[in-house]
Amino acid sequence: MATARRVVWIVVGLVVLLSGLIAVSAHLVTDWWWFQELGHGGLFIRLLAWPWVVRLGAAVLFAALIYVNLSLTRQALARAMFRFQGRAPVVLSWRLMRRVLLFGSAVLGLLSAEALAQNWLLIARFWHRTSFGVADPLFGRDIGFYVFEAPFYRLVNGSLAGILFVTTLSVLLVYLVARTVERRGREVFLDEGPRRHLLALVAGMVLLKALDYRLRLYNVLFSTTSDVIYGATYTDWHARVLAWRVLFVAALAFAATLLASWKRMQWRWLAGVGAAWVAAAVLLGQVYPAALQRFIVEPNELEREQPFIEHHLAFTRLAYGLDAIEKRPFVVDNHLTWQRLADYPHIVENARLWDWRPLARSYAQLQSIRFYYTFPDVDVDRYVIDGRLRQVMLAVRELDLSQIPNRTWVNQHLQYTHGYGLVMSPVAEVTPQGLPRFLLADIPPRPRDADLVVERPEIYYGELTDQYVVVGTRTPDFEFSYPSGDDNVRTTYRGTGGVPLSSIFRRAAFAARFQTVNLLLSDEITSSTRILFRRNVMERLQTLAPFLRFDSDPYAVLADGRLFWIVDAYTTASGFPYAMPHPRWQANYVRNAVKAVVDAYNGTVHFYVFDPGDPLIRVYTGLFPGLFEPAEAMPESLRAHVRYPEDLFQLQAEVLALYHMDNPTVFYNREDVWRPAREVFSSDASGQTREQVMSPYYAIVQLPDRGEPEMVLMLPFTPTERNNMIAWFAARMDGDDYGRLLLYEFPKDVLIYGPMQIEARIDQHPDISQLLTLWAQRGSQVIRGNMLVLPIEQSLLYLKPIYLQAETGDLPELVRVIVAFGDQIAMHQTLAGALQAVLPGGTVASQGTSLAGFPPGTEVTPESPQPGGVAGAAAAAQQALASEALRLYEEARARLAQGDWAGYGAALEQLELILRQLAAEP
Repeated sequence: MATARRVVWIVVGLVVLLSGLIAVSAHLVTDWWWFQELGHGGLFIRLLAWPWVVRLGAAVLFAALIYVNLSLTRQALARAMFRFQGRAPVVLSWRLMRRVLLFGSAVLGLLSAEALAQNWLLIARFWHRTSFGVADPLFGRDIGFYVFEAPFYRLVNGSLAGILFVTTLSVLLVYLVARTVERRGREVFLDEGPRRHLLALVAGMVLLKALDYRLRLYNVLFSTTSDVIYGATYTDWHARVLAWRVLFVAALAFAATLLASWKRMQWRWLAGVGAAWVAAAVLLGQVYPAALQRFIVEPNELEREQPFIEHHLAFTRLAYGLDAIEKRPFVVDNHLTWQRLADYPHIVENARLWDWRPLARSYAQLQSIRFYYTFPDVDVDRYVIDGRLRQVMLAVRELDLSQIPNRTWVNQHLQYTHGYGLVMSPVAEVTPQGLPRFLLADIPPRPRDADLVVERPEIYYGELTDQYVVVGTRTPDFEFSYPSGDDNVRTTYRGTGGVPLSSIFRRAAFAARFQTVNLLLSDEITSSTRILFRRNVMERLQTLAPFLRFDSDPYAVLADGRLFWIVDAYTTASGFPYAMPHPRWQANYVRNAVKAVVDAYNGTVHFYVFDPGDPLIRVYTGLFPGLFEPAEAMPESLRAHVRYPEDLFQLQAEVLALYHMDNPTVFYNREDVWRPAREVFSSDASGQTREQVMSPYYAIVQLPDRGEPEMVLMLPFTPTERNNMIAWFAARMDGDDYGRLLLYEFPKDVLIYGPMQIEARIDQHPDISQLLTLWAQRGSQVIRGNMLVLPIEQSLLYLKPIYLQAETGDLPELVRVIVAFGDQIAMHQTLAGALQAVLPGGTVASQGTSLAGFPPGTEVTPESPQPGGVAGAAAAAQQALASEALRLYEEARARLAQGDWAGYGAALEQLELILRQLAAEP
């Protein structure tokens, strides 16, 4: 019975082991095919080889260290084994003992090497290290030492110290069991061999401790002891550096004393040197720095810390790419007139009235077409349409597999394989119904302009494509392409993506990987069938380049009739001296060195280097040859859509809010701290508003002293405790100006309205606030879109779109545009009307007159100007009240006809409220 049970357990163990081996092998071989499909088989070998080379190399080194030291205890081991076996004679085979030692050493070596294997990239970067060309201000070492070398030395030192400690304990245990170490009274006696062996091991650990002190010396550049700066302070430089140097010498002296006890123990010398070491650690490491800080630094902190503050400011700006920022004054004169505005048609026709959040709902309601289509994101970009630079918003129509009917294996993996097409609309065009006016819409895509023709609308690789699909099946046109009336149009994939399922072995490998036997049994799979997996854009890129950090917002681009994804990639490090780390990024050095491009149909991937001067990307280029291409290799059709990444700009804005200060005294006192401006996003019937921090926004502007319009990413700043605007930050991205950062600062002695002050003026204006409150009271959600601050010449325009969304619906409508200019503020159905109301010289156009420089179809209805520069707001409020009264009257009649007396009474009560409000209007 026991034998049978043992056999069962053996069989179960073998089955589990075999299953694990099959699963690992299947993943390994299918990954190899996937990398080969993308033309990066060499990259796969390197990514696989580096951890194993490090693991095996370190394991051999550590195992050898353990084995050699335990071998030196051969006689003691024999004596110990004899004691364990009692007094009977024991014939101990050294061959057997050696095998046991080899096995044990190998196991310990592998376990100890795992930490190094997990940090293979750190070791690889050290192997291919390069120079930054910038030296730290205290020790004069190149930044590359702290980014590439010091982390490697710390890792190796810590690993060696750990394995040496384990080895020493093992050796000591053997000697104790063998009684080569004995205590007689108050004295400890060791045999000469064991004594020398242990002395050598302990001396080795002390030498590693000395190296640790030496490395800690450089850690002062990353000190967190100060509340003012990150990096070395006066106390760090004048006290702690001295302490680490003295402790380094003390550790070397103690190691030398240990080795001097080789022939005879030097107990007095060991005690003396050890006591001096401990005293130095306490006095120089603790007491002296505290005393220096308290009695020398604190009474004169600004004076003492000034040079160190300067280092902190300079290196933080350098680490985040803010060292080359161009600071310029911006003196607001508000001399812009209605007539002068005609000279800037590109600004008006590209003023972003559509906030991406309500627009995403509009896209979903108007263009999903079928319930299994969805738009995961809305992107902002610019296109040349009909010879003009136009800012647009677009979204791709992806397939949501959770919504498809009858979620069978065939439907999910063979038929519903891809999304279809995209939607595009200008940022400033609105239909009379308050909906987006489409440049590109419907299925199949119908462009409004010949520049937007989509020749390949299928999306096999996207943001939601998380499952594998099988294409090129036996049945022609087996895949669902798009709906057409009551029928469906079907297609066959004709791209180059995917791994061929050309043999039973390949089918079996993928069946094991995806844990489905259907890949083996399906009659639709032939030798020409392909399997597309890792179709999610982010997963695809992270698998190819796990050493890069990718932007959170992949954006779709229409180029040459095809769809592509562009994803910004960053090189990051946490070893940049004096640079304040960013908690969200967990790094203190960031560069947008790479732009990754993924073909939405074929799945091909290209990594283009846009910052060849970045030392980290130079290291990765040497480490992974063939992966990266120069920026010049990017097709011009794609290059025209390269954007400055919002994630990086947001990071730089957060850093700039504090580190724009150049004066150490101002920085020390935090006299001029900024923050990104705030805005109101929505409001409700009770008048409650929801504030939020403004996000950076893309805008097409004409910068001061620049002759051509261009797209920039910008963000206004306010002082940290006030709401007036103090500066605006911009990143350029067109042509050769890509990556140039500009900071326009307003005079500090002049009030420049900030976004929240404009929001307050909106809430305080009787006509505007009344209309917003009315809409909210009747059950609609009032959505106050992004506030835009647009510079034109030396003037500032503030734009705020207003949307309405029914309580029971999900289709926001753009109903009003609020514009502020100087002390004037106006709300109108159109941007043109609001601009006319606030700009000097803005005479009212005749009914139906199109305005030059505005989007086609833009009209201004004749209205009498209202006092205070709010033309149209009061009339609009009265018109809205009248419309609501008529709606309630018709609703009351319908309720009465249905016999719904409760609904009839409620409608009459609301109608009475509206009529009283109308009667109260002046």
